[in-house]
Amino acid sequence: MIKVLVAKKNNYPVSVPKIKRVMSKFFTEQGIVSDADVNIMVVGEKEMLRIGRKYLSKKEPIHNVLSFVSGDIKKPFIDPPDRVLHLGDIAVCYPVAVKEACEEGILVEEKVIELLIHGAYHLLGVHHE
Repeated sequence: MIKVLVAKKNNYPVSVPKIKRVMSKFFTEQGIVSDADVNIMVVGEKEMLRIGRKYLSKKEPIHNVLSFVSGDIKKPFIDPPDRVLHLGDIAVCYPVAVKEACEEGILVEEKVIELLIHGAYHLLGVHHE
């Protein structure tokens, strides 16, 4: 079973049940069938800037999504100590998602989900150029 933990900063209007449902389905479709968890945070620009600069570079711009892998899931492991596969963390910047959704003519909720899926692919080792 996939456990999706969602934290919202500044009480942004996102549907936590929908995020959990979509992300659980995504990971299951990608073959993650053991007990696993992923942490998701929906944050503002200031927090996203802080995260990017702390973990990537002091000169980082504000990202729309960032993901951080907890461990190398490509390596097969027999029995994690707590029997749970910790996939990692995904942070989505809500104000940037709003801006991008307006530019693309889509619903903000759709953009947030798109960004979460993008971050989830990174957790699974799929990266872009």
